[in-house]
Amino acid sequence: MGNFSVIVLDFETTGLSPKYGDRPIEIGAVRIENNMLTARFQSLMNPGFPISSFIESYTGIGNDMVEAAPPCEEVMEQFAEFMGNSALVAHNASFDSKFLDVELGFIGKSRKNKMACSMLTARRVYPQAPNHKLGTLVGYCGIYTDGVYHRALADAEMTGRLWVAMIDEIKYTFGIKQVSFDLMCKLSRVPKAKAFPFLRQYAAR
Repeated sequence: MGNFSVIVLDFETTGLSPKYGDRPIEIGAVRIENNMLTARFQSLMNPGFPISSFIESYTGIGNDMVEAAPPCEEVMEQFAEFMGNSALVAHNASFDSKFLDVELGFIGKSRKNKMACSMLTARRVYPQAPNHKLGTLVGYCGIYTDGVYHRALADAEMTGRLWVAMIDEIKYTFGIKQVSFDLMCKLSRVPKAKAFPFLRQYAAR
């Protein structure tokens, strides 16, 4: 159960909320099987309207880049196929899940896949980290990076490596042989002060 595949994904978007008409401009995702990165998915997408200069400077994705890109609907069809029935992970999943669900809705699909938040889990596994932004955690855990952030595939890869690091940390610290996706999800919902007792209790079962 601990070694099935998860898809770690990241969107770059035109703004903060699909409620205000914001749309993705890039998706990056990696498949992790047996704690190994086994496949990648990446595409720019054309949201159908201009990107603001703020988003362009934040993400490095300009209007010229998305102009030639396929529309969101086409990319989401491909991503839905890549995603299949796999469990999903994202850093700050409440953000990515909103965009994923709205975009799937536009192509007449809905998500049955469970989704875990690596940020919530990291708050429990690494309570001593200075903060729980992706870049900070990557540095804190000593994960190799080429220093690129706010591009979807790079962020998805870093999140994937962080996810594996957290699983290894739990195995090593608490002696839990199989750290399942469900355990990671449960851990993310445990009050922070009770996270270690929860894992100790789980290990003792």
